[in-house]
Amino acid sequence: MTEDVEGLADSPDIAVVGMAARLPGARDVDTFWRRVRDGVESVTHFSDAQLLSAGVDPALLQDPNYVKSGMVYEGLEDFDAGFFGFSAREASLMDPQHRHFLEVCWEALEHSGHPPERFKGPVGVFGGSGMNAYMPYNLFTNPQLMEQVGLFLVRHTGNDKDFLTTRVSYCLDLRGPSLNVQTACSTSLVAIHSACQSLLARECDLALAGGVTLELPHYRGYLYQEGEILSPDGHCRAFDHRSQGTLFGSGAGVIVLRRLEDALADGDTIYAVVKGSAVNNDGARKVGYLAPSVDGQADAVVEALNVSGISADSIDYIECHGTGTPVGDPIEITALTQAFRTQTQKSGFCRIGSVKTNIGHLDTAAGVASFVKVVQMLRHKQMAPTLHFEKPNPQIDFARSPFSVNAALRDWPAAKGRPRRASVNSLGVGGTNAHVILEEAPAQPQTSAARPFETLWLSARTAAALERAAQRLAQRLGEADAPNLGDTSYTLLEGRRRFAHRRAVVASSREDAVRLLSQPEAARTAQAQTEAEGRSVVFLFPGGGAQYPGMAKGLYEQEPVFRRALDECLSLLEQHQSLKLRPLLFPEAGAEKEARAQLEQATYALPALLSVELSLAALWKARGLTPQSCMGHSMGEYACAQLNSVFSVKDALGIVACRGRLFDQLPAGAMLSVEMPEAELKPLLGEGLDLGAHNAPGLCLVSGEVAAIEALEAQLKAREVEARRLHIRVAAHSRMLEPILAPFREFLGTVRFSKPTGPWISNVTGTWVTPEEATSPDYWVRHLRQPVRFAEGAGVLLADKARVYLEVGPGQTLTQLLRAQVEKPQAEQLVPSLRHPNDTVADLAFFQLALGRLWAAGVDLDAAALFDGQKRRRVALPTYAFERERHWVEPGSGTFMARREGERPLVREENVSRWGYVPRFREQAGAAPEAPRRTSAGSSWASSTC
Repeated sequence: MTEDVEGLADSPDIAVVGMAARLPGARDVDTFWRRVRDGVESVTHFSDAQLLSAGVDPALLQDPNYVKSGMVYEGLEDFDAGFFGFSAREASLMDPQHRHFLEVCWEALEHSGHPPERFKGPVGVFGGSGMNAYMPYNLFTNPQLMEQVGLFLVRHTGNDKDFLTTRVSYCLDLRGPSLNVQTACSTSLVAIHSACQSLLARECDLALAGGVTLELPHYRGYLYQEGEILSPDGHCRAFDHRSQGTLFGSGAGVIVLRRLEDALADGDTIYAVVKGSAVNNDGARKVGYLAPSVDGQADAVVEALNVSGISADSIDYIECHGTGTPVGDPIEITALTQAFRTQTQKSGFCRIGSVKTNIGHLDTAAGVASFVKVVQMLRHKQMAPTLHFEKPNPQIDFARSPFSVNAALRDWPAAKGRPRRASVNSLGVGGTNAHVILEEAPAQPQTSAARPFETLWLSARTAAALERAAQRLAQRLGEADAPNLGDTSYTLLEGRRRFAHRRAVVASSREDAVRLLSQPEAARTAQAQTEAEGRSVVFLFPGGGAQYPGMAKGLYEQEPVFRRALDECLSLLEQHQSLKLRPLLFPEAGAEKEARAQLEQATYALPALLSVELSLAALWKARGLTPQSCMGHSMGEYACAQLNSVFSVKDALGIVACRGRLFDQLPAGAMLSVEMPEAELKPLLGEGLDLGAHNAPGLCLVSGEVAAIEALEAQLKAREVEARRLHIRVAAHSRMLEPILAPFREFLGTVRFSKPTGPWISNVTGTWVTPEEATSPDYWVRHLRQPVRFAEGAGVLLADKARVYLEVGPGQTLTQLLRAQVEKPQAEQLVPSLRHPNDTVADLAFFQLALGRLWAAGVDLDAAALFDGQKRRRVALPTYAFERERHWVEPGSGTFMARREGERPLVREENVSRWGYVPRFREQAGAAPEAPRRTSAGSSWASSTC
């Protein structure tokens, strides 16, 4: 490798960061590993009844050479068309290989934790497919269907090999190289090699590589013919003295690759490292085109060793092509020996195997199946057994080679001073050979411990798929090797696409998560359906009366950002206002009653409440939540102003402390919440009463003298109107505040005002505050005296149905007020931050659930901000729960022959010398052309060329 060339990667190492596969007997890479590890042969031996049901000719079943065995690929006919935007008709016309490759590519990306829209950089796709049997067997035998659809549409959009990878690039919006690779049996390993080269050349920053072969007709046996590649008894016995051939199977596999330095820096799980690879062709160094070549195969291995810088005697295992044919296996071992002998004369140090003894020969997917097996062996530090091996093929001289067959499961201890290493060998009919050298993943740093509560983020296109996703995640987290709950949360948020149906679950442990995923609880689960992404957030700040002792104590104890902000506020209040609020906010055991009594006094209540609100806003902003706008209720508007830089924190706290002291100098008053529209209530407001707030279209607050409030309360009771007295001794926003307006105005004269940096809704006008109002002391005097126009302000905000509302303070008063004004679908967009004082749920759990509610409502959360200060890693979790349906055209009995309108049917040309010629026109410059000559066949042309 040339390291000094501009544009090439600094290191040739490529990380395997994800993989997905569907193979005989296994729908995922972990199930595949367990079966290979346990020595399971995935062959199915069919009964006559099964074969007859599949359409096998009864006469064929009587043929002694008909082998009633095959490798079954489950779900061959199924596909989640809607997930990728296909109609049912489009899906049924598409080669099943294209469909399954597309789904497996998606699963591989999810396994890596890199959804396409969140990956910054070009993503390449490299792959190949087997022969398309669906088009001739299933589509062309339905001529009426073909006439309706047209050959061009069928071939070019759904069935030609050329479109396998570009369809993936289009459907997933991947913008790196998209290359189809077709080298027969070595296709998928050559695709992996090509992807590595593209990464090293920096053509892409992440690559998908693999292949797919689906055998049709399926669920059938095969006819054995002596001298061909197929086994006479349905078993593949690679390297064994009884080896007589292989059997073909179906499968799909995709590997996700990145440059190693990028994967390490980005917190990827690394499953293995590609140290080097090589591809070549035999050329003419063999007895025939279809024959293998010792020299060609050996050269590819030598080149891979040279490229990787790995010594042959440090390779512990080779996954061979290993088809189990009497001639092919000896040639492969001879070639491997010849290659290794260029570096070492040691014998018997390297074990070999072949996954074809488990799952058969998967044609274009054979290489990627072998690759997945070796990666899993490196991960689990075990060598899986090669099946059916008794003693060597007599044409293989293992004793004088570096190799021995690994016929039993064995632990794989690391050699002293070096990591475990293995390679994969893949050989294609036609002579294209590929060899890839792998090394176990480097040790990765330990991630941070999970927090006391973590949020698990689940989404899907449909409610049913969401439920399946929850159950699959519960199953994974219940397993012994389940990942850290913090890494799980990070991966689900950062490593998955966000769909419309969403659920967020707050859990304290893996066991807790399993329980809540299986049996959701409202106090720990948020669920919603949203068609929008990136919704804007409105901060709502409650006013006096929402405070209680112990509010946000859990956040103070467990969230450093909140603790620092609150400490700053409390220090400023103590230093400049002589207020010691910490014992009231977080009273010691036995002092709660006294603290509650003091917090009912405005002198303490208002600055304590504003301190918590500003600290909570700081925590939300640290979590990446920046409000698009704000609205407060009464005193809560000071939080809006401070958040938008009108006041400093010191001045904002000073203003509310002044306001609180002035309140406590007033004679006792009262406030009454009345369920009545303002227009109906106003005629009932007699002497000593004022409208204190218009909270909702049918809900008002009345302020005034205690006796006047009591009289109104009795009057309303007689009318059977709901009314509730507030636990407050100040008649806020009433005429009773007139005596304190002047001293309040005087204090505001000492405050420095700045132009607001963002918008908020005014309590005074019920619409957007102007810069002139925000910076005017007179405005804040009016704000103290005049009624709170919360309902009008809410109406302005709610006109935009895309907004989500976050109550930034204790309790849920403001979200409840908005809930009375919105339609039910919008109610999910109202989110409280802190629990009600009577709730027993932990503060941190409630806060984490608020995050979940925001996300479920369509707010785009930033994982970098949410997990700031933590070391997190993308981990393997269950991939999308596809809702796969059968999309299949059954084989017909007709024959489709495409031809142009009016064109004669094709007839056989008996003159063999003319088979390679076709007539065509060629324009000639110069004089006007003569009349065309007429041939005996009736065709005409100016000239013909070969």
